[in-house]
Amino acid sequence: MTTLAASTDNRREQVGWYFYDWANSAFSTTVVTVFLGPYLTSIARNAADANGFVYPFGIPVAAGSFFPYMVSLSVLLQVFFLPILGAIADYSNARKQMLAIFAYVGAFATMGLYFLEGTNYLLGGILFLIANLTFGASIVFYNAFLPDIASPDRRDAVSSQGWALGYLGGGLLLAANLVFFLNAESFGVESGMAVRISLVSAGMWWAIFTLIPMWTLRNRGAVRRLPPGENYLTVGFRQLAHTFRQMRGYPQTLLFLAAYLLYNDGIQAVIALAAQFGAEELGIGESTRIVTILMVQFVAFFGALIFGALATRLGSKRVLLGSLVIWTLVVSYAYIMPANNDVQFFALGAAIALVLGGSQAISRSLFSLMIPDGQEAEYFSLYEVGERGTSWLAPLLFGVAYQMTGSYRIAIVSLIIFFISGFILLLFVNVRRAAAEAGNQAPAHV
Repeated sequence: MTTLAASTDNRREQVGWYFYDWANSAFSTTVVTVFLGPYLTSIARNAADANGFVYPFGIPVAAGSFFPYMVSLSVLLQVFFLPILGAIADYSNARKQMLAIFAYVGAFATMGLYFLEGTNYLLGGILFLIANLTFGASIVFYNAFLPDIASPDRRDAVSSQGWALGYLGGGLLLAANLVFFLNAESFGVESGMAVRISLVSAGMWWAIFTLIPMWTLRNRGAVRRLPPGENYLTVGFRQLAHTFRQMRGYPQTLLFLAAYLLYNDGIQAVIALAAQFGAEELGIGESTRIVTILMVQFVAFFGALIFGALATRLGSKRVLLGSLVIWTLVVSYAYIMPANNDVQFFALGAAIALVLGGSQAISRSLFSLMIPDGQEAEYFSLYEVGERGTSWLAPLLFGVAYQMTGSYRIAIVSLIIFFISGFILLLFVNVRRAAAEAGNQAPAHV
């Protein structure tokens, strides 16, 4: 059965699929982007010795580095585990069950952060490690449903609508939590408790809204029996080895992945470092930065929908190339942007938001055309690992550029390298050939 034949364009399934983006984005915005980093760092400092160190499992770690190290460790674990999990999911045809397992483990680990107080930094680190690892795993199985629920001609629109709803859901809960946190005293709650309630709300949001895709999505294909003497882990390793050998027969897919790794690394670096650039180089106050973070969520909702509509009319590759031009212009303008100008910083955030969801959604739908039928979770696990496994390159360049020049402006403009090199590689990707190599049919406009 081809991917096209398996696609149903069933509206009920598509809407249910969108709601997993709505569900999990609360973790990205409320937990990772805003609340957990500063709060977990304060807990680690409470537990630190006179030299500012904590000792998880006897390892000396500066209290201020504990949360970044937990982020790095969770990403490293994803690099090892996600491809195996993807291979198991495809072999067993149990993507829906695996999506549910990892979503709920992540959601309950997030809710467990309510107990993070005093000096129990290690509990917070372990719970975050579990939540972030399972978050990444659930995204792999979520993405793998895209070829099943949308035909090639509808895939850009469906992918974009999922991203858009995610930004809206994450933004709404973050807005509510920020209002609660900033007015905690008027609610009779101290600030630490307000943070803990906000963290648990993200886990509850994730758990409750995951019920919608669980009701609507369905697995395709029959469950395969394990060979004698095998288990899913050994089969997963064998299937993954087969996939790596097989990928050499899909040169256009590999070329797209290389382009994606480069430009997406630039995108992730801009997202991660924009607040630091605004505070340190442009002198933007905390209140303006918080408002800008909120604004990005809602503008990105419209941006994802706009780019999805453009991709349907003009072709995914053309629209994606256009978004990389905009990213390059945004980073270039940041280099010459005047300091202490809240209005221009806000406008720069709006420009980033406009292309943020669109470039990511179109990348996902474009990649889905290049995947062999029945191996969706495997290939999307490599896609997710590629995104996370190289996400240190652009921040490293940013850090080196700042260390060598002492200028955040030169550091931010250095990220152009990733957008330009990704753009050049993407120019050489033949989408129709990539789809044909994978046994799929490309849409009318690519």
